[in-house]
Amino acid sequence: MPSRADILAFIAREREALGGKAHGKIGKREIARAFNIRGADKIALKRLLKDLESEGAIERRRKTLHKQGLLPAIVLADVTARDRDGDLLAAPAEWDIAQGPAPKILLTIRARTNSRSGAPAPAPGDRALIRVEPLPGAEPGEPTYAGRVVKLLPRSKAQLLGIFRASMGGGGRIVPIDKKNVNRGELSVGPGDEGAAGDGDLVSVEILRTGRLGLPAAKVRERLGALDNEKAISLIALHSHRIPHVFRPDALVEAERARPDSMAHREDWRAIQLLTIDPADAKDHDDAVHAERDPDPANPGGYILRVAIADVAAYVTPGGALDSEARERGNSVYFPDRVVPMLPERISNDLCSLRPNEDRPALAAKLIIAADGHKLSHGFHRVMMRSAAKLSYTQAQTLIDAAPGAATESLMSVLVPLYEAYAALKTARDKRGPLDLDLPERKILLDDKGAVKAVVTPPRLDSHRLIEEFMILANVAAAETLEAKQQAFIYRVHDEPSIEKINNLAEFLASIGLKFNKGQVLRAAQFNGILGRVKGTDNEHLVNEVVLRTQAQAEYAVDNYGHFGLNLRRYAHFTSPIRRYADLIVHRALILALNLGPDGLPVSANKELAEIAAAISAAERRAMAAERETSDRLIAAHLADQIGATFEGRISGASSAGLFVKLDGTGADGFIPAAMLGDDYFRHDAARHALIGSRTGQMHRLGDVVTVRLVEAAPLAGALRFELLKESTPRHTRSKAAKGQRSARRGKLGVSDTLPSRAKASKR
Repeated sequence: MPSRADILAFIAREREALGGKAHGKIGKREIARAFNIRGADKIALKRLLKDLESEGAIERRRKTLHKQGLLPAIVLADVTARDRDGDLLAAPAEWDIAQGPAPKILLTIRARTNSRSGAPAPAPGDRALIRVEPLPGAEPGEPTYAGRVVKLLPRSKAQLLGIFRASMGGGGRIVPIDKKNVNRGELSVGPGDEGAAGDGDLVSVEILRTGRLGLPAAKVRERLGALDNEKAISLIALHSHRIPHVFRPDALVEAERARPDSMAHREDWRAIQLLTIDPADAKDHDDAVHAERDPDPANPGGYILRVAIADVAAYVTPGGALDSEARERGNSVYFPDRVVPMLPERISNDLCSLRPNEDRPALAAKLIIAADGHKLSHGFHRVMMRSAAKLSYTQAQTLIDAAPGAATESLMSVLVPLYEAYAALKTARDKRGPLDLDLPERKILLDDKGAVKAVVTPPRLDSHRLIEEFMILANVAAAETLEAKQQAFIYRVHDEPSIEKINNLAEFLASIGLKFNKGQVLRAAQFNGILGRVKGTDNEHLVNEVVLRTQAQAEYAVDNYGHFGLNLRRYAHFTSPIRRYADLIVHRALILALNLGPDGLPVSANKELAEIAAAISAAERRAMAAERETSDRLIAAHLADQIGATFEGRISGASSAGLFVKLDGTGADGFIPAAMLGDDYFRHDAARHALIGSRTGQMHRLGDVVTVRLVEAAPLAGALRFELLKESTPRHTRSKAAKGQRSARRGKLGVSDTLPSRAKASKR
């Protein structure tokens, strides 16, 4: 029998070898074959694998085994430092801190190869695509991966961002705003080192020297923009996350030269009454839908659905300037005050926007569904279409809910079949049982000056769900078609929760009297059962939050392990190539696989798909972080003049340092230091998501309703600090762990342990 280390090393090697392939499986059968395990020994192997899984050393994705927490075979990473031996260390460029500390990667450099090719060797501060392999037996704090640079990306120095405050006679000071650097304190800028910066400008700086006395000296490297109103606050997120937001001249020239596409290689769908349904403030419209009764007597009560998507591939040539720009950006980024598009407006808001009564090229899915909503067949077509109407979600819902008038009769003839088909799809969705979390999303509305006017929770309408179900069905059809054609592409995948997170969830649910039956195969329906049991109870919000935190993060990959949240075996992003590069890759793959024209995915691109998947996954996480931080800063600015005011909210997190609170209404996140919770020593109970008083047993737990007073607001850091006034929910009973314990000595806990910096206060 192989040892545990042998099995883990084998899984890691095989995953690395399969990194560039769309299909690949490593399960018990493959391990048995590799180590020549036969007969009764397979039972012992099964027990060994089960032990490794229960310990969290490996995880099971469907029937495939993966080493727990394994990075993708190729990851976008930053070269961070050198170790004591002079070897380079790297870390993933974007990492969800909820997963714990980012893993360290030890880089191996092939000196001969670099000298022969003339390629520069990586150095701290570089960003690169790195092929990684787990290091077995790594000690805590040591690198857990070995890595080899696949591609060194253009060098971009790390920026320390701040606000320049001018002094009389020249020079001034820098007030850092980057959350990672705010603890440095202010920096001094000497006369002549301020460059073109004016008072109140956002700047990036270079630190010249630090000493034991006085402020560190710095020099302004670049003036990034004026921050004289809230409308410019998203500049901070753009620059701190290095999000490209100015199109290169060659990309703009290529976009302006583009002309409307012809009918070549296209079917004529202009007579079909497709329509777009989007948010009221949408500037581009890249998807259109249509439904009609299926006349086929073999499909009684069934429907023919059409989902037409703007044909971006017709205008963005592989390897061209627009393609390079879109690949680097990865996706569009949406802030309350601006949108940073993946493609220039000439493409996204003009040539590829499905405007009413204008001819537009599209790549379309034609889907046949039965009366119960399950898909019978599908096909993809390259078409020329003409949208019959443009509706907002609210308009569509209002029309379908109201009695039709003469003016809307023709529109209703298009809308009614759509909603009938949605009813059938909803039946299939309910039977499939995707994860059904109830966590409303808030939207920040700004006034003309860019200040926060209101924070609203838009209603969730059937029109939203209709478009969502149509898009999911088209995405599934795209993945199925490409698999059937054995065409390499990029999947949208969502792994099932790790064993460690499931065990933590089960322990938490047990603390509130709920049992979680994990079973042999984990399914989203098991979580839905728990959510259904707490619906309408005091624990509903709490359990929804904890179940959300149990889930893995969705990503892009060439290796398919399904979409756990949607409960789908195969899934791809097909429906928005204007704002996601992954969708453009899928479009090109379909064009190539189905011979729909000359602008399909180049065959040479198959080798790059793993690299592209890693890069756009990191870009997606980068965009999410930037959007979240900008919202935090805007709301902190909105509340800055309400110091001393009281608010109602809920505890949204707990750590050894204190409690995180989310306010009702605005959804603002803030922090209560543990030192301000009362005359007790509060210890963190991770399983219960709570702080518990060691002497009193008083418990402050995730989801509890609280009344707080705003003590401090730091808009540029997006941070709020609160004081707890009272809990509106009944206090939790004293924990068993607190009974009989002596009061912990407060002297053991220093200020740095109980009072985190302002920069950390608004983050979980």
